[in-house]
Amino acid sequence: MTVVLVTWYKRTVKQITRTQTGVRLETRLLKVLKGLAAELDMSLGDLIEGIVLHAFEGRRAFSPKTLKQIKMLKGVYGLDLVAGDSHKLREVNRDG
Repeated sequence: MTVVLVTWYKRTVKQITRTQTGVRLETRLLKVLKGLAAELDMSLGDLIEGIVLHAFEGRRAFSPKTLKQIKMLKGVYGLDLVAGDSHKLREVNRDG
């Protein structure tokens, strides 16, 4: 018996350089992102890159199934922020 492996598509891998960054995010938002990354078996950085690249092209970043996962995680972590809240958030003074 002869086995033939057929490649249905070729995936182009682009070489990139990544930079470590100290981005500050709202705590519950970060928990939801980390939880989603874990459920999707990817790094937090890969998830954020994907979201941003989709947004830059005006495309949806998530499937209906993933949106259900996000809704569940938002409930778990008490995330009640919505898109309209962006640019209207003020950080609580951590020094008291």
